[in-house]
Amino acid sequence: MFQTQILSTGHFTPEKVVTNDDIAKRVDTNDQWITERTGIKERRISDENKEFPSYMAAEAAKEALEKAKMDPNDIDLIMVSNTIGDYNFPNTATVVQERLGITSECPCLDINAACTGWVYGLVVANSLIQTNVYKNILLIGTEMTSRFNNWDDRQTCILFGDGCGATLLTATDKEGPRVIDSVLGCDSSKKDSLILPVGGAVRRGSVEIYQNKEQFVSMDGQTVFKNAVKTMASHCAKILQDNNLTQADIDWFIPHQANQRIIEAVARRLEYPMEKVISNVHKYANTSSASIPIAMNEALKEGKIKRGQKVMFAAFGAGLTSGAALIEF
Repeated sequence: MFQTQILSTGHFTPEKVVTNDDIAKRVDTNDQWITERTGIKERRISDENKEFPSYMAAEAAKEALEKAKMDPNDIDLIMVSNTIGDYNFPNTATVVQERLGITSECPCLDINAACTGWVYGLVVANSLIQTNVYKNILLIGTEMTSRFNNWDDRQTCILFGDGCGATLLTATDKEGPRVIDSVLGCDSSKKDSLILPVGGAVRRGSVEIYQNKEQFVSMDGQTVFKNAVKTMASHCAKILQDNNLTQADIDWFIPHQANQRIIEAVARRLEYPMEKVISNVHKYANTSSASIPIAMNEALKEGKIKRGQKVMFAAFGAGLTSGAALIEF
């Protein structure tokens, strides 16, 4: 059976930076309040006339392809995770194929599992590679969350940022690099605790909805926080137990970058040292399903993650979706 190797990575973040002080000019908040509650200092916001999810995806993918010295037409499948795509249809992966100049007519698939989307995609891609359906898969998490951000809501406007992370996966028959194990989940009984209720088939946009500012994300912060900590920690613990591993066997932990307090709470539950936890939420805020691949690419660039090391990923998002995966690089 083939194993899945992370061949290369790339990421893209918009040039525009919005700091906590910038937000404080619009709503009743301040840098200290935001930092203490979230760990976020700033976030990147896309140019709304150019830096769409597909644009960011193509830019991140180009970095990954260049590192791997791979021709775009060697990609067998494009998988794109996004909460809000360029359009309702066609899917964003289709637009990415065009932006990369791919003429091989490889299949293009979008995944919407909110912040867990990249982990969901990794598990699906691993299955397709192991069963020899595809050899080279481009897996992308690209998010323009600023599109559903209510900049007049002091509780939610501080949380989100835009960005993209790309991962090039390939089949290998060598010992070592592989997806060791994974677990996925969803608790739909709490789906309303994090929801964008307008814009789909249930509630189309209308003049009245936009006048009442009902088109933005709605979140029950306490419910999301508690379930995020509990679920991510339990998924990671299950993977460790099922593979007869301990925290000491894991070289790096890359959780979804939603909130520094969540990250620290998960690490405490796992009794995992913070010095081995990758965190960049202070720079980018919550970039949804792009957060893990962005953090991974930065850690690789900084020389933290090395070949042969074991890296644990964990994510949690609207749905309430959840997942974790353990990789050997």
